[in-house]
Amino acid sequence: MAKRNLINIYLTFLAIFLSSNLDADNNHSMIGYWLTSQSIVLVSKCENELCATIEHIFVEEGIDQKSILDNNNKEKSLRDRTLVGINLINGFKYIDGAKKLSGGRIYDPGRGRTFKSNIYLLQNGNLKIEGCLLRMCGHEEWKPITVKFNDDGTKKVELKENL
Repeated sequence: MAKRNLINIYLTFLAIFLSSNLDADNNHSMIGYWLTSQSIVLVSKCENELCATIEHIFVEEGIDQKSILDNNNKEKSLRDRTLVGINLINGFKYIDGAKKLSGGRIYDPGRGRTFKSNIYLLQNGNLKIEGCLLRMCGHEEWKPITVKFNDDGTKKVELKENL
């Protein structure tokens, strides 16, 4: 009986330890919601690659975010699509726990162009998204956020604390 209780206690501590480690690992992942300069993006695993879907665009009150179209796209056939829901990145193989991904491409809706790209998970928990044309590179840092879904369908967004 005492041996069985000891095993149960051990298994309980093991379960607590493993679940806390999983939560810690999630804080150091590229997967999740990110605050950009103009939107909220969800980075997720799409088959064997990462994708970054625009979930929300910040617009003036009274403007429907879904009315914002991909007007600057170089491909005329894509100019009438809404920006909400499009994937911004492609060609980044999903590597669990990676701190840097390269060899992919990022779409910049403001310019309507796709650029060679690198993604870095910084020590402070932010994502550095780099876009390059020839040897000239620019970047933007995305901040990690938590999105909570309320029963009424609304969402609450909170910045995660920097690491």
